[in-house]
Amino acid sequence: MHHVRQEDLPFVGGIVHEFVGADQGDTGVSVFLFHGKPGSGPGPHRHPYDEIQFIREGCGVWTVGGKTFEGRGGDIFVIKAGEVHSFKAIGDSPLVQLDVHVSPHFIQEDL
Repeated sequence: MHHVRQEDLPFVGGIVHEFVGADQGDTGVSVFLFHGKPGSGPGPHRHPYDEIQFIREGCGVWTVGGKTFEGRGGDIFVIKAGEVHSFKAIGDSPLVQLDVHVSPHFIQEDL
């Protein structure tokens, strides 16, 4: 078994804790623990593996494969390998989500 606390993970850009599977028990997934204020979020990018986003709280606007839509706490999005996507927190409260990357390392091509 491997144990780590979220606050002990790298905190990047003031919005995301990074759980890198290869560094955390040598597991096959990596996770972004995103907690972003309104207006924050990544620009267009893609990954060579699937990503599953579990939206826990707040609201956001996503663009995936050229289609734009809103999401909120309770939504789950499956973004397939190679799909260009981006999102931004909107509203008055933070957007909180877990982004599971089906890879032991993060691989991201910013566009």
